[in-house]
Amino acid sequence: MTTPRSPLEQALDLMVFAPLGLAITAIEDFPELAQKGRVRLQQRAATAKIVGQFAVAEGRRRLQSQMTEPAPRPAPQRATPGSSGVSAPAPAAETDPEAPPAASEAPEPGAPAGGVTPDSEDLAIPGYDSLSASQVVQRLASLSAGELDAVRDYEATTRGRRTILARISQLQQS
Repeated sequence: MTTPRSPLEQALDLMVFAPLGLAITAIEDFPELAQKGRVRLQQRAATAKIVGQFAVAEGRRRLQSQMTEPAPRPAPQRATPGSSGVSAPAPAAETDPEAPPAASEAPEPGAPAGGVTPDSEDLAIPGYDSLSASQVVQRLASLSAGELDAVRDYEATTRGRRTILARISQLQQS
């Protein structure tokens, strides 16, 4: 059995011997501790570098995608009857059936004949709505004149991407 230690011995252990032992252990183990810290820091730095490179590449990809595909323009605002002094057209029952359509009944510029919006499934480019402007432009040269007209009509009435419309115009002129 161990004999109880006096308060003086306990104080010496706490104030002298424990700090001295800790200092000696730290001096002996310091190279190992430094190496362990260096390895962990390098691993974390390598992981952070990979994540950062991925984030920059993804941001670049998204920015380039947005730059090649202009945002759709909002539809022009039309004046409502009575809002700016413009009177409403006469009811249809009172108009002459042989008369040309009123301005409010005329198709919008760029709209296909007959006012019917073409369907993307009828286009010669499969999956048209999911393609970017650059992907569509790459496929245009292989289309016939009628197919180019259909793509032009569809694009003009839906998204109105100038890159595609300009390329179709170039192909139709050549």
